[in-house]
Amino acid sequence: MNTGSPKKRILITGASGGLGGALARQYAAPGVMLALWGRDLARLTALAEVCRARGACVDVRSLDISDVAGAVLAVEAEDAAGPIDLALLAAGLGDVRAEGDKVEDPALVAKLGIVNFAAPAAMAAALAKRMVERKSGSIVLIGSAAAFHALPFAAAYSGSKAGLARFAEALRLGMREHGVTVTLVSPGFIDTAAGRQVPGPKPLMLKPDDVAARIAAAVASGKGHLILPWPFAALRLFDRILPRFLRDRLLLSLAPPR
Repeated sequence: MNTGSPKKRILITGASGGLGGALARQYAAPGVMLALWGRDLARLTALAEVCRARGACVDVRSLDISDVAGAVLAVEAEDAAGPIDLALLAAGLGDVRAEGDKVEDPALVAKLGIVNFAAPAAMAAALAKRMVERKSGSIVLIGSAAAFHALPFAAAYSGSKAGLARFAEALRLGMREHGVTVTLVSPGFIDTAAGRQVPGPKPLMLKPDDVAARIAAAVASGKGHLILPWPFAALRLFDRILPRFLRDRLLLSLAPPR
């Protein structure tokens, strides 16, 4: 029978992706129990071995969060099995308007709305409800710097991430007096397989391990919003103060070549 101190329980969704995997490696250590969720079971299994070699206990689950009801039930069951101390909701999709299309496909708009906003928001709400009861816990929602800008070639992506950003801000305020912290992360371009598939220039691209380390530091300090790299925070302010006609011209100029 194990009589040692309880392990810190950490849930990471999107763990089979580049950033999710980096977060798993960042937190893998003795005394940590990692629940790694993602769509690619083979990648999750390989990642689990790396994390176990670093001393962590690891469980993996193949899960598609586009089934929002199923995702909420899964996260409630995971927390019931053992209270989750930290949830990093990193699962998401990125896409741009298809070549030749003047408007994004409606099915794509719906899918990104579910995966990038509805599912993580619902899972965060389910976790927050349980964390409030014990007056402890941390939730991290992975947004995007794209949430700050109305990208005409990626309306579904920027719009879904904007919704998540507003939700995260509201949830953070609502949870503040209950001992639960909420951190929104708004990164720019990250050097992952999915990130490299996005057409067009990718200035100030970040390494996943560097992003994971910055996220861990932000969570440890209780930071409410992490924007990285720092020039993207300046771009957010610039977007706000720029006259609309100049903003429109700038955003239209950012469209990837066709």
